[in-house]
Amino acid sequence: MELFLRITAAAVLVLMLFYLWPAYKRWQEHGPKAEKGDWQAAILPLGAVVLFVILLIAAVR
Repeated sequence: MELFLRITAAAVLVLMLFYLWPAYKRWQEHGPKAEKGDWQAAILPLGAVVLFVILLIAAVR
């Protein structure tokens, strides 16, 4: 039964990829392009989260 569930899950994932492929292509062609400063705006909150997680790990030890 476990093998059947794995095969079914794999088939569902492949069908999902076929279903979502046109939307992915459209997003790639017509999506917003990155501008100057976008990476800095994304890295700042990500860095804050990383520092917060490090702080939490240090507090537990």
